[in-house]
Amino acid sequence: MKTATPLLVVGDALLDRDLAGTATRLAPDAPVPVLDECTEQLRPGGAALAAYLAAAAGHDVTLVTALGTDPASRQVRALLEPHVTIVALPLDGQLPEKTRVLAHGRPVVRLDRGTGRAAGATEQARRALTAARTLLVADYARGTAEALWPELAARAARAALVWDPHPRGCPPVPGARLATPTGHEARHFTGERPAPGTGDDGLGAVARTAALLVRRWQAASVAVTLGARGALLSQGDSPLLVPAPARHGGDACGAGDCFAATAAGLLGDGALPAEAVQGAVAAATRYVAAGGPSAAAPGRPLPPAGTAAGSDALRLAEHVRAAGGTVVAAGGCFDLLHAGHVALLQQARGIGDCLIVCMNSDASVRRRKGAGRPINSLADRIRVLEALQCVDAVAVFDEDTPERLLPRLRPHIWVKGGDYAVEQLPENAQLAEWGGQAVLLPYLDGRSSTRLAGARAASGAGEQSARRR
Repeated sequence: MKTATPLLVVGDALLDRDLAGTATRLAPDAPVPVLDECTEQLRPGGAALAAYLAAAAGHDVTLVTALGTDPASRQVRALLEPHVTIVALPLDGQLPEKTRVLAHGRPVVRLDRGTGRAAGATEQARRALTAARTLLVADYARGTAEALWPELAARAARAALVWDPHPRGCPPVPGARLATPTGHEARHFTGERPAPGTGDDGLGAVARTAALLVRRWQAASVAVTLGARGALLSQGDSPLLVPAPARHGGDACGAGDCFAATAAGLLGDGALPAEAVQGAVAAATRYVAAGGPSAAAPGRPLPPAGTAAGSDALRLAEHVRAAGGTVVAAGGCFDLLHAGHVALLQQARGIGDCLIVCMNSDASVRRRKGAGRPINSLADRIRVLEALQCVDAVAVFDEDTPERLLPRLRPHIWVKGGDYAVEQLPENAQLAEWGGQAVLLPYLDGRSSTRLAGARAASGAGEQSARRR
């Protein structure tokens, strides 16, 4: 489903390749590991990955990039054309390829080849820029941004323009709505060194660097991405730190492209820079949790990048199943979140590759619990659950039970607290349709949202009585 905001991505496409396997022995002729059961995975890279991920988020995406007739260019076209409209610039040389060799999921070496660069602009590209209202420049220092710099500079005042810079590329055009360097890139662009004892990544140093870049680039705002720590947004003063909602140890390759693409889409939809950065940090976190670059391979579902609770959950479940992982789901109202809930969810996450919480809507809670419930609104309950590191996504249902939601999620495991009996669960018949299994997990005694709500009501009544006396 497409959103209302078309997005034009301008930048340098690459072809990314992963050679992945296991390493349990050394070669007999040299002390180097031998990679067994090696598999190859191709995916779009550079600006092509940013465009691909923006399409995954529902945008109608056009990519302006340099492509030729070499094998790597043809492969990138084949990967993108089902999802993205391509406006090709002439390419001088072979399209760059980046190959990672991974053992047990960890990169051990990277091989680069191809030195092709954009050979100039075209009238078709200029027309696309003139019409664009939302722009992302994903500069990988291969000449595309440089070839179109005058047109980008002229468009900055009329469009929501996000610039993801490269240390060897062009500086952002004056008037960019948002620039998104990494911490290392930001230090490179300013040439500043931290004061002794502050460290090169202290938030004070990052804030000063970001403010300096706002002035130097004449940008409306600069968001310095900080990996698992989130991002720091500066508009020249009073920096805003946006922490990541969770920390994941997965492959972060491409997370910056996900961040920039999400921020551009949100700004195009009318979000303020702070809102765009918050959404971009959340999307990049989900990207890493979903497998990072492995989610951008042909034949696999696009990684979850939406913003609506429920759509993320369905995409995540589809992705984890396609990757051979185990989808775990748990259900409940979660009105007053307590230690029993947290213990159950932590245990549930430990038995699979993702945990999706199926949560009753406000109307559903009211029918089940009576007048005065829920105490916390749906939006607040979603936000609290999504803040838990063990929860990967939340899906909401309006019925009394998740009987209509479960066939869409198709979890491998359905978790309930130990105060149920498995044979009594109404979900059993549905789970059997796709080979799912209901399991019971230990539940902390004495914890109950209803009991907490009753105690709160009694306390309130006592306070009112005391005031009347």
